[in-house]
Amino acid sequence: MKKIIIPFIFTLFITVTNAQSFGIRAGADFATLRAKLQGYSLSTNETGFYVGAFKTFNLSESIKIRPEVNYIIIKDLDQLQIPILVVIGLTNKFDILAGVSANFLSDDDDNSKPFDFALEFGLAYQIIEHLSVETRYSLGLLNLDESNYGFNSTIKLSGFFVGLGYHF
Repeated sequence: MKKIIIPFIFTLFITVTNAQSFGIRAGADFATLRAKLQGYSLSTNETGFYVGAFKTFNLSESIKIRPEVNYIIIKDLDQLQIPILVVIGLTNKFDILAGVSANFLSDDDDNSKPFDFALEFGLAYQIIEHLSVETRYSLGLLNLDESNYGFNSTIKLSGFFVGLGYHF
């Protein structure tokens, strides 16, 4: 099913966009999975990559809304991320990015929830016209553990993204 949904969403997103405010992005994701169980903490880190597309809507000269669709590949945990960001222009080259994202996880583990909600914040710098470098942190807010087995446990996912964006 996900093999049908993901290409459909990308195709739909590309079809309805205006070339003036459309862009693509790609880069590395440094993900962290944090688990807590009865007072003990554990974290593990994995490196993956992401590709995505976005559309920018100008609200004013320095404030924009930017919905995105990103596909993130990290070892055995792929996810479809749909953030909605507010982009605030600090200068003509620097932007602040902040918003929320809905993340659909493709992990086949029955003990994990397939959905996460995250806060997103970061910076973008325009290197040359149409090309920018971005860094962003995604803080997962929901407990992804469905098992619990009578224990008080939590599992949360976060990621640090570094990549390039190209604006058409």
